[in-house]
Amino acid sequence: MPSLTQAAAAPAAADSSEDALYRKVMRRILPLLLLCYVVAYLDRVNVGFAKLQMLDDLSLSDGVYALGASIFFWGYFLFEMPSNLLLHRYGARFWIARIMITWGIVSSSMAFIVPLAQFFHVQTTTMFYTLRFLLGLCEAGFFPGVILYMNYWFPARRQSVAMSGFLVAIPLSLTLGSVVSGWLMEQTHGLSGMSGWQWMLLLEGLPSIVVAFIVLACLGDGPQSAKWLSADEKAVLSRNLESEAAHKSHSIGAALRSPRVWLLTFILLTFNTGFYGLAFWLPSIIRASGVHSPLHIGVLTAIPYLTAIFAMVWNASHSRKTGERRLHAAIPALIGGVFLILSAAFAQNVALSIVFLTIATCGILALMPIYWTFPGQILSGTAAAAGIALINSVGNLSGFTGSMITGVAKQMTGDINNGTYALGACLLISCVLIASIPRDILRPPAGR
Repeated sequence: MPSLTQAAAAPAAADSSEDALYRKVMRRILPLLLLCYVVAYLDRVNVGFAKLQMLDDLSLSDGVYALGASIFFWGYFLFEMPSNLLLHRYGARFWIARIMITWGIVSSSMAFIVPLAQFFHVQTTTMFYTLRFLLGLCEAGFFPGVILYMNYWFPARRQSVAMSGFLVAIPLSLTLGSVVSGWLMEQTHGLSGMSGWQWMLLLEGLPSIVVAFIVLACLGDGPQSAKWLSADEKAVLSRNLESEAAHKSHSIGAALRSPRVWLLTFILLTFNTGFYGLAFWLPSIIRASGVHSPLHIGVLTAIPYLTAIFAMVWNASHSRKTGERRLHAAIPALIGGVFLILSAAFAQNVALSIVFLTIATCGILALMPIYWTFPGQILSGTAAAAGIALINSVGNLSGFTGSMITGVAKQMTGDINNGTYALGACLLISCVLIASIPRDILRPPAGR
């Protein structure tokens, strides 16, 4: 008969064994997913750096740039849900690779806006809009597809750390991309008769195509197809997911009718408005403060994102330890909103403005891994595919609103900081919405 000490030790040993299993899973799938998102995000926002030279070369206004940068999200919006349902049907490996190949081709094509406009007998402005729309169309489904893919592996109580491991790609890509983009634009300008912004867009689009073939070779569709897991390990992963699934919505209709899904959608819409407005316009905000070298702008742009990496990881880890979700999202949203407003108020002081922008960016990005655990706590199966796609597609129209708010404010008032005040207000609204979520919904279930 086992002793009381042995009986008490058994659950602890099981927990330790499962911790080791989930660490094994994260080591296997997260590095590749992180690499995918690094190149994805770089292709999405490098137009913010291209703007520094492109507007003069193509005779485009700030308003045209704002619409072109934001029209990406209409293509993204229209194909998001169909793309996620196709991923659920055909498998993550094939569909993620397809997405990456097509967006890499379109992203590199942005370097040849003028020749393409001449070939199709359209205006340069029209071709700029068209390529940005096509880029959104091609990339649609990637991010919610990865979030859905995470739900195939991790139960809710383990998702915050896994999400932070993946979403750290956002500040990482913006950190590396800021410096690399600035360097490429400065060093390649005039090479072979092409401007620096053209070389930057061409070269930064190619890695997506290369990484797509790595995905085809290395990424599995889920635990059951993973050859590197034993039968017992697959059974543990399946059991933990099935124990949660009974408490979640499973049908597409249930997801679309759920008030919780729509609340999460509006939360994403508000805080992402602040984030994308900052991501697309931060190089211009820094240039408006008196810095003109593309490389120097790149280095200064990288500072907030580099610091935010540590904020993301710490916040997700602390949330995992405490089991608390709501405050770990609401407080960062509050910090992001307040300090974004302060950065605009003290815009003439470059050093102080960069400090405030850095704190604001830490707040905005620290809430993201926590937020993206929310859908997996209320949805499962096909409902998760549809619900996550709905949340991300409607919520990512914030890329349109964030860019347009800043661009229109700058064009109407001549001061880019007036748009920054509005972006900060959006983050404060998201804080209120997050705080309104019933606490019991976001408490991870007990057990494994």
